[in-house]
Amino acid sequence: MRIVIVGAGVAGCVMARKLSRLDGVEVTCLERVQRDDHSEAGTGLNIGPNAVKALTSVDPELAGLITQASFPWCHWRVSLTDGTVLFDLPLAEVAEGPGWRIRWSELYHVLREAAGARVLYGCEISSMDRDAADPRKTVIEWTQNGTTQRLDQIDLLIAADGRYSRVRRAISGEPSVRHVGVAIFRLLVPDTSNGLINDYEQWFNGPNRLLSFRVPDSHIYIAGAFPISPEQPIPEDLKTPAVLRETFMPRAAPPSAQTCWLIDAICQNAGDTHWARMQEHDMLYRASDGHVLYLGDAAHGMVPTLGQGATQAIEDAANAAALITRRYQAGQRDVDGWLSEIEALRNDRMRFVMEFSLDATDTMLAGADPIAGTQHKNEAPFRNKLNALYRDVGLPLP
Repeated sequence: MRIVIVGAGVAGCVMARKLSRLDGVEVTCLERVQRDDHSEAGTGLNIGPNAVKALTSVDPELAGLITQASFPWCHWRVSLTDGTVLFDLPLAEVAEGPGWRIRWSELYHVLREAAGARVLYGCEISSMDRDAADPRKTVIEWTQNGTTQRLDQIDLLIAADGRYSRVRRAISGEPSVRHVGVAIFRLLVPDTSNGLINDYEQWFNGPNRLLSFRVPDSHIYIAGAFPISPEQPIPEDLKTPAVLRETFMPRAAPPSAQTCWLIDAICQNAGDTHWARMQEHDMLYRASDGHVLYLGDAAHGMVPTLGQGATQAIEDAANAAALITRRYQAGQRDVDGWLSEIEALRNDRMRFVMEFSLDATDTMLAGADPIAGTQHKNEAPFRNKLNALYRDVGLPLP
């Protein structure tokens, strides 16, 4: 059986490592960048306890390697930029264990090393299409080190190539994108906070939100968000240090020491900041008439409010890899059946995660009251949803 994975990101590496252990399965993972090129992953991320639980169930060794390279995410606090605390949650109250805080580049390093020789780097895909002999299967062509290579009769093509998935566009068409009306920025800076920033925290000044936490080694991840028109790009004048300082500086009370440090760090590093508009696109796990599986952001680009982007890529891959492994080892080689099961396993779960993430964005929209909105998150309905988010990961399989 021939399986090709496009993208050696989070989901791609988990799948490549797990599926390559199956006897009689040829696994090839194609990655566009060179082996040690993590230039597009220069920030940090928090990965939820649900991903830790899912990956530990399927690949405890890999989960352990990520744990060694990360800090635990144990606490979630939300305050105003003057230091008034609104929400203070130990994750142990809603999860079975901590999450991870890690640099994107370090996560990629761990995952790609663990995936080993199945990953081919510096691959520029030139074409992909249905296989002429069997349209359920696919064919792919790429260039690596100046040499054109081709694989046909691909029994399963797995698209793990991100929010702007080329595979999904080529096989299933352009997904419908919805902009939420929030500008987001992110950066990674050396830790000069003297302990002011550690575990996961957020700070509001009106609907304008800062988010930050410490990651190995001695760096601080910072993200900011504020309302914009959903139909327009982010105005350039809102990206200047002076405007950013005004956006997050409280007016009715002095800023907290954390706020002062964060604003100074943002303004001093404005030129290195990555900007984007908060958006989501339609969920799709499989091609309608072929053996193509979409995972991670390729399947469900979502808003990042609850930190579920990379988290759900891991959850997707853990569930899909476990199901394929179980069925293959039982002699069930029906790829259509695998895809139907994965779709059924993930659709309702993913719909819940996307809707919950979007609902939790309410405090960042124009005209929002972040005090009332955040205090509402102390109540049972929100806590119950967090319990479901962090515990109900879809495993084990029957």
